[in-house]
Formats: sequence, C-alpha cells, structure tokens
Amino acid sequence: MSQNQSKLVKYGSLAVFLLIAFLILTSTTFLTIEPGEKGVLFKRFGGGIDKEKIYNQGFHVIMPWNKMFVYDVRVDEDYETMEVLSKNGLNIKVELSFRFYPDPAKIGYLHDQIGPDYLNRIIKPEIRSATREVIGMYLPEELYSTKREAIQDEIFNTTSEAVKQKYLVLDAVLIREVTLPPTLQSAIEAKLKQEQESLEYEFRLTKERKEAERRIIEANAKSEANKILNASLTDKILQDKGIEATLELANSPNSKVIIVGGGDKGLPLILGNN
Repeated sequence: MSQNQSKLVKYGSLAVFLLIAFLILTSTTFLTIEPGEKGVLFKRFGGGIDKEKIYNQGFHVIMPWNKMFVYDVRVDEDYETMEVLSKNGLNIKVELSFRFYPDPAKIGYLHDQIGPDYLNRIIKPEIRSATREVIGMYLPEELYSTKREAIQDEIFNTTSEAVKQKYLVLDAVLIREVTLPPTLQSAIEAKLKQEQESLEYEFRLTKERKEAERRIIEANAKSEANKILNASLTDKILQDKGIEATLELANSPNSKVIIVGGGDKGLPLILGNN
C-alpha cells in the first residue's frame, strides 16, 4: 500500500470516528424540551436523579454520560369503565372520565419512586378504589338521579387526596354514564315520573291559591274604597259635580241653550240640537 493510500485510510477512519462521535454527542448532549414538558436529569456519576432541579422547555446541553427524562406536564384525560356494588348489593356499571397531570415541581420524586407509567400504577387503581368505596354507600336510584353530583365530588376528593401524596394532580372526575339492571331502571324512571307529576300538580295548586288570594285582596280593597267614597259624598258635593259635568257638556258644539237652575235640584239644564 502506498503512502498516499495509507494517509487516505487514516483520514477516512478519523472522519468516520468524528462522525460517530458527533452523532452520539448530538443525541445525548444537545437536547430540546418541547412546550408543555419538563425534564429531570439523571447524573450517572453524580448521585443519580437530581430531584430538586427541574429543566424547563427549551434547548439544553448535558454531559453525554448523563440522561434527561422528559415528562409531559399538560392536563391529560383518560376513561375507566367498571362494575360496582350499590348499598343494597345491586350490580351497577359506571363509566368515568378523569383529568390529571404530574406535579411539575415534583417530577424528580415522581420519576424516582413511580416512573412514567403513573397512570396505570397509581391513578387508575385509586380511581377504582374510591369509586367502589363511595358508590357502596348509596342506593342505585340516588346514583341515577338525585345524588349523582355529590357522588362524583366524593370520588374526586378521595382520589385527589390519595394521588397528591404520589406527586400527581387530579383535575376532575366526571360520571359519564350509569347503567342499571333494566327492571330497576324502569322502576326508577317510573318513580321519577310520578314525582315530577306530583311536583307539577303542587305547583298548579300553589299558583291557583295565590291567584285566589290576590282576587280576594283586590275585592276587599275595592269594597273599602267604595265605602270611603260613599261616606264622603254629600248632596252639596254631588251638586257641584253635576254643575262641573254640565259645564263640560256646554262646551260641546251640539249644545245650544243653557238654563241655569232649570234642572233637578237646581242643576243647569241644557237644551240643544244633536
């Protein structure tokens, strides 16, 4: 092999080595944390996970022997369908949705103790446990109608407190659907319909009762006004009113002749053409 060929092989090997080193460093040393994400650094020769230092979104440079673990800290949503027993032992199918996210300030502790699969390892088991516990204290008709929101809040409060200790945040729990045995559901719906009809009947009775009371008050007020008016009307007042009315009629274009004192009780008398 000639000297030129030897140099070419040498430089070619060096170029390949540098390219490989560059690729390794690019993938392990230079990294970008995307919006909605946060990172926690594992220091291979520096004590493991640095739990207190959280890396925010943007460009970062780390040592190639270290490793950055990135967590999506945006609100996520998942669903759970399960069968539970009510207070009276009936089987009920419940579909839940829940929103959650890891505590951005505690992802170092989360990664060290639980890891990225926190949904299946922590949140879902706690949701199931709380749902069984809470619904077991209620009757099916309460879950189906009157107590649904209260049950939903209790499941949320119980689960939220449990996952908080694992560096997770529960944003909401919603009961999407409740499925009861067909015969029980029909009975509950019939009962609710009867209760609604009873409420409507009571509303109509109350409305009619108030209307009757209003009419009685109005009639009493008119009667009292008439009594006061009759007591205040004397012959002199009536005569003055009659004169005022006669004078107004005299201004009519059809009135022709006014005879003062010609009418009954001395009231003016109007003679005229129509």
